[in-house]
Amino acid sequence: MFTGIVEKTGKVLELAQAGGDVRIRVEAPGMGLEHSNEGDSIAVSGVCLTMLQPRASGFMADVSAETLQLTTLGEMAIGSRVNLELALTLADRLGGHLVTGHVDGMGRLVSRTPDGRAERLEFELPAELARYVAKKGSICINGVSLTVNETQGRRFAVCLIPHTLEITTLGELNPGDAVNIEVDLVARYLERLSNHE
Repeated sequence: MFTGIVEKTGKVLELAQAGGDVRIRVEAPGMGLEHSNEGDSIAVSGVCLTMLQPRASGFMADVSAETLQLTTLGEMAIGSRVNLELALTLADRLGGHLVTGHVDGMGRLVSRTPDGRAERLEFELPAELARYVAKKGSICINGVSLTVNETQGRRFAVCLIPHTLEITTLGELNPGDAVNIEVDLVARYLERLSNHE
């Protein structure tokens, strides 16, 4: 379980093909990974992966063919920056919202416009995900917990403060870019409960 509060950005240093899967090596100094164990979970741009060989300098992880197909990790290249968050412990603060790292689908950035010192980013979702997105609700984009400011049909908008633009990869997005979307966990369970007969 995660919060969507990005701890650091890392850089992809290696992509090794292995029978349809890919093993990645991510540089992530300063995250304290030397205190992590092999098998611990880490969110990589919103995708929960299992850490292999964690070191102070970074880690490795295997990315399955399904994950490559269904998330933006399939577009990774050497040098790509990724948002990183270690899994929660019971002693951590829940600063964002409950995030599982199980990406529901991909959306696309439609536009970005200045909004004071912040920026307003508008995204478009697949129709099957749009029903889970509500104004003032939570959404996770590339591993970043955000508040939805506006919804209209399959589109929604968020406002990113300068801090978020600076410390995450969201500031690098251009219109047309794909993003990983995880809708609010509570919304998914409420729909399931309301449809239960």
